[in-house]
Amino acid sequence: MPEFPNIILFAIPVFVLAMLLEMYVTAKQQIKSYEVKDSFSSIAMGLGNVFVGFLSKAIVLLAFFWIYDNFRLFTIPIAWWSFILIFFADDLSYYWFHRISHESRLFWASHVVHHSSKHYNLSTALRQTWSGGFYSFIFWLWMPLVGFHPGMILLQMSISLLYQFWIHTEAIDKMPKWFEAVMNTPSHHRVHHGSNPLYLDRNHAGILIIWDKLFGTFQPELKDEKVVYGLVVNIDTYNPVKIAFIEWRNLFKDAFSGNKPFKSRLLYFIKPPGWLHDGTGKMSGDLRDEWLENSSQSQSQSQSQSQSQSQSQSQSHNEN
Repeated sequence: MPEFPNIILFAIPVFVLAMLLEMYVTAKQQIKSYEVKDSFSSIAMGLGNVFVGFLSKAIVLLAFFWIYDNFRLFTIPIAWWSFILIFFADDLSYYWFHRISHESRLFWASHVVHHSSKHYNLSTALRQTWSGGFYSFIFWLWMPLVGFHPGMILLQMSISLLYQFWIHTEAIDKMPKWFEAVMNTPSHHRVHHGSNPLYLDRNHAGILIIWDKLFGTFQPELKDEKVVYGLVVNIDTYNPVKIAFIEWRNLFKDAFSGNKPFKSRLLYFIKPPGWLHDGTGKMSGDLRDEWLENSSQSQSQSQSQSQSQSQSQSQSHNEN
């Protein structure tokens, strides 16, 4: 096992200093992005994630080594060029993990934790799941199979997590255009945390925004559509235990209560959040389509009113 450092633990003091700096900058900019109880909840979730991570990462490492030692197709050496390969391999894996975490309620049950704050700041980046680490690693299982060393995989996963810390801020508006075109940025990720119908389930990128552009899930931040942070239906609690497990409770309640066929019970775990077996539920795509239709109608009405006013003014001018 190569000796790779646990860079997340080393980064904790940097996280604290960065949050203090952000508080100062946002206060100067008159941006109210911090709320004391909410920030403490986020920090508590982050600390819980670190402690639970000692167990979940042991399970992940065992799974990676089992595949690497028994089933790997090739052996990719630990070299400078293999770190370039694993950068793209990990980032693509993260994109699909993140996207499925919004499109399957089983994965949403753990990922919803990260979206449960109605504020957007660096402490929100620390609001991490206590349960997802035990099963979300399946999206990375192909990597030891093709020959990436498990130690390299865990290191790159940590690098990706570190990169995503700084993009959780309102203190930075836009990065240079070339950077915005390729990389995930605060602007792109603010969209991802929006509960606005237009912004739901967009911008799943880890480090590179190119995956969203390639797979059709990219949405730029619009000046006339201010991001509303949080969930479509917010959980309204600061209790870390409730934040960690409330969606699991709701999922099992929806799946196993009432009189419904086995297939419907199973589909509650597979289908996206908002799906209901009786067909009355609204998923993010439905909400977005409704919003776009209403927006289109509003624009048409506005244009008609503008044309009517212009015609009226023209007739008045001719009469005079």
